[in-house]
Amino acid sequence: GHHRRCLRHVTRSHASQSAMSHTAVSAASLASKARVAPKFTRAGARGCAHSSRSPMKVTAAKGDVLLEVKDLTAKVAETGEEILTGVTLTIKEGETHAIMGKNGSGKSTFTKVLVGHPSYEVTGGTATFRGQDLFAMEPEERARTGLFLSFQSPIEVPGVSNTDFLRMMCNERRKSRGEPELDPLEFYGFLTPKLEQLNMDPSFLARNVNEGFSGGEKKRNEILQLAVMESEMSILDEIDSGLDVDALRDVAAAVNVLKEGDKGLLLITHYQRLLDAIHPDFVHVMQKGKIVQTGDVSIAAKLEEGGFEALTAK
Repeated sequence: GHHRRCLRHVTRSHASQSAMSHTAVSAASLASKARVAPKFTRAGARGCAHSSRSPMKVTAAKGDVLLEVKDLTAKVAETGEEILTGVTLTIKEGETHAIMGKNGSGKSTFTKVLVGHPSYEVTGGTATFRGQDLFAMEPEERARTGLFLSFQSPIEVPGVSNTDFLRMMCNERRKSRGEPELDPLEFYGFLTPKLEQLNMDPSFLARNVNEGFSGGEKKRNEILQLAVMESEMSILDEIDSGLDVDALRDVAAAVNVLKEGDKGLLLITHYQRLLDAIHPDFVHVMQKGKIVQTGDVSIAAKLEEGGFEALTAK
């Protein structure tokens, strides 16, 4: 009951934060259906008219399609400013994609719209996850179905221990798959190898969620949540920002373990150093709210040398 009250308080007090992470989304599903936000609205398909240049589409012959986004347009709910102007992207099982772009190009907005952040309103286009309409689902339903988002600035959840939080997340996911819930002892057995994979100290588990954590510890904790959720599709938004070389190496090594098999991964980053550690199959360049160029990892090297102007100069 205490944890439930804490989580309900957390989801309400952080709903308006622009950095509302999947942590809060998960908390929402745990807080007895406390709403993270008013019902996520979807306006009519206004905003598709101006996508005169057809955006590049990505296809690859791997597994089944996990995430399919077509001509997605979205605006800031409060101001009406259009941020996404026609994003089209297909990610299949076993693929790793990276999106690069300047600040303000729409990278983070794209990820937040996919998970149902209340600050944005979809104005056109579609997004499906394993064939299901994402925009017909509440944020917590999207998390339960297997879509995970790690944010740049994870929030602190005072009064809730990491172990309890992780176990609740894990059991929410297990319930949605029709699997039995794990009791504390079983969960510890499930968690221990994941801690070793991540090079994380078990003392981490007794601490409150992200409370007093360093930047590197918060990022490691995000990846631990990803490991526990065993999501089919993970979106990591600037997981490399603020990490020193050692922390980046650990986080990248953990992500590489987690992306094995048929899981999909989407990385949002500014830096090639992350892509040197986690090799993407595709790199996309986002500009003014749409993907303007797609290629392999060599695009990232060009960006590092000459910036985005060099890449888009014809």
